[in-house]
Parts: sequence; structure tokens; C-alpha cells
Amino acid sequence: MVTETLLEAELHRLAGSVPDPELPVLTLDELGVLRGVRVHGPDKVTVQLTPTYTGCPAIEAMSADIERVLHEHGVAEVSVVTVLAPAWSTDDISDEGRRKLAEFGIAPPRHSGGPGGPVPLTLSVRCPHCGSTDTELLSRFSSTACKALRRCVDCREPFDHFKEL
Repeated sequence: MVTETLLEAELHRLAGSVPDPELPVLTLDELGVLRGVRVHGPDKVTVQLTPTYTGCPAIEAMSADIERVLHEHGVAEVSVVTVLAPAWSTDDISDEGRRKLAEFGIAPPRHSGGPGGPVPLTLSVRCPHCGSTDTELLSRFSSTACKALRRCVDCREPFDHFKEL
């Protein structure tokens, strides 16, 4: 197993601090799309990024933002490569990311438990405004393809739900 150097860890922290262009309340690290940072020479770095889904239009903005941040911190040559395997899953969103989504008014995705993990006992989506699980689907798509539009039956407030993948 390759150990991450202190420089790689610092560059990972910097790249991971970039806000997601579609959900600026989350960083790329919290979203779980930043897969790795490798230093290949004095001023040459490769960053591995996995899109939330194949063809995600935000991947270009994410790459440009990572390049900008690392250039600002003295890295001359930054290469951002898209890595499709293993595929990104909503389970890759950190607990802090899930907390921020709910705080921002977006219902976070449920944990799937992964292969062989626990199966969720409920399919309900909790309202980020009042906490009720009595919600209804209004549209399978919202402001982005990875979110659905729902409404709480109790408080009547509409909200986005980050769909499970």
C-alpha cells in the first residue's frame, strides 16, 4: 500500500476544500468525489476525481477549481483525471456533508449500508425543516439530476432530496 506523503496530504486537504459547484455548502472532500492526490515531481501533481454520475456536467468546473487552488499554492502542473471505478455512491458523502445538507434544507441520502451491510428499514425521507417522515415526491428531478423535489405533508414546505445512488 502506498503511503501518502505530508505534501500529498496537504494538497489533498487543499483540493478537498474546493466547494462543489452545484452544492456549494459541501466541499469536494465532504461529497466524497476526491479520490486521491499524487505528487510526481517538484511541481507536478495528479488529482483523481470521481463524478457523482457519468456525464456529470459539474466535473469540468470541479477540475478547473482544483487546478486554480493548487496553482495558487505553488503547484505548476496540475492534472485532474476522472476515475470511474469504483463508482461514486451517496454512501461516500461524509457525516459532516450529510449534516450540512440537512442544515442547508436538503434532505441527505439514506445510507445504503453497502454490499452485505444493513438494509434500511424505511423508505421515508425526513423533512429537513420539521423532521417529519411524512413526505411526498413532487418530481424525480430538481435543480440538478442528483436531487428530487419533495414536499412535507406536515409542514407543507417543499425541499430537495439528494437521491441515493
